[in-house]
Amino acid sequence: MTARQSIGFIGLGNMGAPMARRLAEGGFRVLGWDIRAETLTALAEAEAGIEAAADLDDIGRACGIVITMLPDAAAVRQVVLGEPGQGRPARSLAQSLVGSLARGSVVVDMSSSAPGATVALGAALRDLGIDLVDAPVSGGVPRARDGSLTIMAGGPAERIDSLAPVFACLGRVQRTGALGSGHAMKALNNYVSAAGLLAVCEALIIARRFGLDPKVANEVLKSSTGRNNTTDRKVEPFLLSRSFDSGFALSLLRKDVGLARDLAVGLELDAPWLRACEDLLEQATRALGGAADHTEAFVFLERRLAGEAGEEPPS
Repeated sequence: MTARQSIGFIGLGNMGAPMARRLAEGGFRVLGWDIRAETLTALAEAEAGIEAAADLDDIGRACGIVITMLPDAAAVRQVVLGEPGQGRPARSLAQSLVGSLARGSVVVDMSSSAPGATVALGAALRDLGIDLVDAPVSGGVPRARDGSLTIMAGGPAERIDSLAPVFACLGRVQRTGALGSGHAMKALNNYVSAAGLLAVCEALIIARRFGLDPKVANEVLKSSTGRNNTTDRKVEPFLLSRSFDSGFALSLLRKDVGLARDLAVGLELDAPWLRACEDLLEQATRALGGAADHTEAFVFLERRLAGEAGEEPPS
């Protein structure tokens, strides 16, 4: 790593902001951009080492490495290639990120994107002499803050090797294979995580109805074969406390599980539990709104099970 090597970071939301902070603390010059100007301004003012870029062109001219942390593949394509998306008009190629990126640069998409869209974007960038690595992350906001994320990296091995100092600031790399494999693995991981969340929520609601203390029930789960990420990291701080403020939106979990189902459908596989999880999350999103925290699926299931039993749900 050269002294104060510049990295562009696009997307400074709940996950992007602490990740950019980790890079700045690791000695990189971080040039940030976000569609929400107020978010970018506040972050740049509050965090030493994170500079606000005036536009995407500034990032392209200054940085040979650009990280995207955006809601979906369409948003990534919009900022990288200038295509329309997120209600924004198309930008010309000259005004887009790739319009100012030098040949030999690399875009690292750490968003949760569709694998097929990633492969297509990689082909478009390759024609312009720019590499793409897909490197989505798992661990949530707490692990983004402490730099212990799991990074699922797909793409050219030599490019992933060259990014080792960058990834070291953010977490631990798991190589997944060719371009697009990182995003496929992230979708499957979040499906398994969602399945665990829904199962734990239902189990705790059933336990409470039987007369078991949900906290005791979760302690048993944590020391038994039912243990998972929800029992360890979500039940007490977010569900039983009823704070529901993990920092990851229900709509995003629904989107990721949808990506996993799209992957299965594209491979002509019928995955019944995947389908059931997607359907439940879709119902929860409609009932609670997409801005609800994903841990509020607990509330949705409380209401649903209480309604089936003819009871009033907990407040």
